[in-house]
Amino acid sequence: MNTLLKDYYTSLHIDERVFDYCQKIEDSLKDRFAAIDAICEINQMKVIKAMQDNRLAEAHFAGSSGYGYTDDGRDALERIYADVFHTEDALVRSQITCGTHAICTALFGNLRPGDELLAISGKPYDTMDEIIGLRPSPGSLAEYGVTYAQVDLTPEGEFDFEGIRNAINEHTKLVEIQRSKGYQTRPSFSVKQMVPSSKE
Repeated sequence: MNTLLKDYYTSLHIDERVFDYCQKIEDSLKDRFAAIDAICEINQMKVIKAMQDNRLAEAHFAGSSGYGYTDDGRDALERIYADVFHTEDALVRSQITCGTHAICTALFGNLRPGDELLAISGKPYDTMDEIIGLRPSPGSLAEYGVTYAQVDLTPEGEFDFEGIRNAINEHTKLVEIQRSKGYQTRPSFSVKQMVPSSKE
């Protein structure tokens, strides 16, 4: 098989040494590729199982009015997403255009006037500034009476658990954690890093 493949490459004027070198590198990565393939298969089976558990059927692919009334297909899709991601519920909409839009929807759906949003991994993405009201903007959370507080990371780039405990008060309704580094130079957080140890 490799001989046939090598013949094709050489017919395209790719030097044999380049082919041999690439083959050697690819062979050295076989275990990593196999691990990735295994993860892909597990995830594929999760989705298939969620589809079966929620009895996804041909009827779910029928057209709808667009209003969402008795839209069994959309309801089934959202149950499938909730199962796959182990969440209480899911909102799957083509109208949610980006991550910031999704976060904004979640914030406005959960926060009410007098509530406080507490960010515990420092300042969120710049795109959140106008949503929160850090930069004045019509329709921001601040305009609706939602306050904002922030606990910065320690100089070592870790959560300041004591600072977080001190910042939480009777108005704290929602805690925001930005796992990804965004535009910062710190590494992204793992789930394990977000759980305080018994000594913290």
